[in-house]
Amino acid sequence: MRVKTSITLSEQTLKTVDRLAGKASNRSRIIEQAIEAFAAARARGARDARDLEAINRRADALNREVAEALGFQEEL
Repeated sequence: MRVKTSITLSEQTLKTVDRLAGKASNRSRIIEQAIEAFAAARARGARDARDLEAINRRADALNREVAEALGFQEEL
C-alpha cells in the first residue's frame, strides 16, 4: 500500500532526484529506492559491527587454534 506524504528537500537534492529519475520523473520511486538502500547499508553495518565484536572477543582463542593447526603441517 502506498501512502502519500510530504517532505521538504533542498533544491540541490531535488535536482539530484530529478536527474536520477530521468524522463520518467518518478521521484517517489527514486526516494524509496534510496531509503531502502540506506536502510540495508545500516543493517549491514550493524551486522558487521556485531561480527567484528564477536571476532575480537575470541581473537586470542582463534589465534591459538590457527597456530595449533599450522603446527600440524609439514614442509614440502
